[in-house]
Amino acid sequence: MMRGMEKVNRIGFIYDDIFLKHILGPHHPESPERLSAVLRRLAATGLKRELAIIPPLSDRRDIEEAILAVHSRSHYDSVVKWGDKAEPALAAVGAVLAGVNAVMKNEVPAAFCAVRPPGHHAHNHGANCDGRYQGEGFCFFNNVAIGARYAQAAHKAGRVLIVDWDYHHGNGTEWAFYGDGSVFYFSTHALYDYPVTGYPERRGNGDGEGFNLNTPLPERAGDGAIIAAYESVLIPALKERDFRPDLIMISAGFDSRKEDLLGTFTITDKGFVELTRIIKSLASIYCGGRLVSVLEGGYYPSGLAQAVTAHIRALGNGS
Repeated sequence: MMRGMEKVNRIGFIYDDIFLKHILGPHHPESPERLSAVLRRLAATGLKRELAIIPPLSDRRDIEEAILAVHSRSHYDSVVKWGDKAEPALAAVGAVLAGVNAVMKNEVPAAFCAVRPPGHHAHNHGANCDGRYQGEGFCFFNNVAIGARYAQAAHKAGRVLIVDWDYHHGNGTEWAFYGDGSVFYFSTHALYDYPVTGYPERRGNGDGEGFNLNTPLPERAGDGAIIAAYESVLIPALKERDFRPDLIMISAGFDSRKEDLLGTFTITDKGFVELTRIIKSLASIYCGGRLVSVLEGGYYPSGLAQAVTAHIRALGNGS
């Protein structure tokens, strides 16, 4: 059951205090303070009162099944063997599944999943090709990729668009759908920073040819550069491929924001508002407004809090 949802037009906010218990070590940039800062700002601005607070899906069998639609059994087992330390990662997946459920059932018009750990670098391949643990870049399970597959399996979403504005390329998401034309993955990122993937010539293969679209941005790219990428690259590509998604998901990484500790881009909160409006417009055109946004990076807590607040307001009709 949803807590505090009186109006269907409230934006869904999926969160659980368990995300604050995920600790990677002292002074680590992916810290609980990231979400603590977001929660404080949402409360201080009064925005939290306007949101439909939704708990993560908690059924372990459903979460496991959803994860195994993307990751190998050995990868799953390598995470859950950590016991209680694995619970935040499992809850992050559960949060995205809850967000997908709420949006696909038209219980909320859009949802933001305030989760830790992030997900878009997690995959199954690489040096350990036998499928052993391949969490990467602070990520354990690929939350967005799992959410997209879940939307297809549980809600008959034939096509899903994933847009990723994190400073870092979502190599795990590219891997998940590289040969699959039912999921269109669009990423803007820094090409020569971690994980040094996301080259433009990587466009998918087989049935996925043309549905993986990498658009690297120059160092210190700002609002103009990233907005232009969405307007002049993504939108024409969707039309060219006649890709009409039933759901749009955002890998909402705010380490592309100015002043971030792990990025060099200079995108402002106004830039994120405009990006959100562009994606909302696409959702309105193609899929009845169905939109699920999932937190990825963002390592300057006060800046992250400002950007997330601006983004959530824009998911509604505010600015």
